[in-house]
Amino acid sequence: MSIAPPAAAPPQPDEDNHLERASRSRRSRFTRHVLLCLVGAVMMYPLLWMVSSSLKPSRIIFTDLSLWPAEWEPGNYPDGWFALEQPFTVYLVNSLVIVVLSILGNLVSCSLAAYGFARLKFTGRKLFFALMLGTMMLPGHVLLVPQYIVFAKLDWINTYYPLLVPNFLATNAFYIFLMVQFMRSLPRELDEAARIDGCGPFRTFWSVIMPLCMPAFATTAIFTFISVWNEFFGPLIYLTDSELYTVPLALRQFVDSEGQSQWGQMFAMSFLSLAPVIGFFIAGQKYLVKGIATTGLK
Repeated sequence: MSIAPPAAAPPQPDEDNHLERASRSRRSRFTRHVLLCLVGAVMMYPLLWMVSSSLKPSRIIFTDLSLWPAEWEPGNYPDGWFALEQPFTVYLVNSLVIVVLSILGNLVSCSLAAYGFARLKFTGRKLFFALMLGTMMLPGHVLLVPQYIVFAKLDWINTYYPLLVPNFLATNAFYIFLMVQFMRSLPRELDEAARIDGCGPFRTFWSVIMPLCMPAFATTAIFTFISVWNEFFGPLIYLTDSELYTVPLALRQFVDSEGQSQWGQMFAMSFLSLAPVIGFFIAGQKYLVKGIATTGLK
């Protein structure tokens, strides 16, 4: 005598709802990924077009808009390297010197100013902090004429001093604000423990606060690198000798107002000038994300 197997129980309503929600969630994630890939492709197109144009002859760059060159001109790279008054190495070194010193100046001066606002108590602290934040609302061009007059009186025109000295005087309110928010998230008990051990304010900053602020320092360094490396207006105003030119000024020399522009060579050097920025960002992106994510955690 055979016994029939028991019939399978019909799916419960809760199980059906769970499966339906899981299916909708997978479709939603797939749609988001597709949209993000499309947006990323649109954002990457100018960079890919620049790389493609660096391998084309100048005469077809603006007529052949495809990413695969119809004609190849790899000589744009060696020709562009030696096309200007100085080899492109000179401009890369000039920009690198300014960037390294600017990073050092911002890290030292802005961190000390931020430590004062975040951890020390003094009369008028809130007022000075509000005034410092107010400077972020001023357009940079408003201060251009007064700054130029001051630097001209100091005989600093055609030198790197106007581009470097302000960074050592904590003139960038954004970096100060970023570090202040990070330092405020650190426990106050650390300062009290350091004070009990006999540390003064500077020793507390150097031995306790600064090692914990490395994510904020890395974020400041990356932002400084990108902004200073790509800065065009400041060097254009203060530098007149081609031997002192930075990379943006050197790239501008490839464009001739009379129509004899060397577009292929300019795009080739533009692509090479992006390599330090991309490399520095990739090396510090972990600290950049951590610094931004933990700023203001209080």
